[in-house]
Amino acid sequence: MSTGRKTALFVAIVVASNTFGNLFLSIGMKHSAAGLLASLINPWVAAGIVLLIVWTMSRMALLSWADLSYVLPVTSLGYVLNAALGAIVQGERIEPERWLGTLLIVAGAALAGSTAPGTTGDPRR
Repeated sequence: MSTGRKTALFVAIVVASNTFGNLFLSIGMKHSAAGLLASLINPWVAAGIVLLIVWTMSRMALLSWADLSYVLPVTSLGYVLNAALGAIVQGERIEPERWLGTLLIVAGAALAGSTAPGTTGDPRR
């Protein structure tokens, strides 16, 4: 698999696992009457934790071959998805100012994503 395809795949994994991990944690914690430790047995919370472990591992892999200055802006698309899922799935009311900030994140991510993932000349890339 080419580095470009591998990078795109891992960006997608990082964004999806972070977005859905956060969503599942939020759902689980809002619907759990138990204390913090007892919440760990809630299936939503458990799924969120597993997805956030996937997020951490895939982000570590991505950072092993792509620049930090590329990875962070590109994976920030997860913020946009978190806002959208908060509104759609959880019925959160999102003010226009928050949507504007979210659109600015999209613009920055698109700009950063148009650059090469690696610039340090590391032969492993």
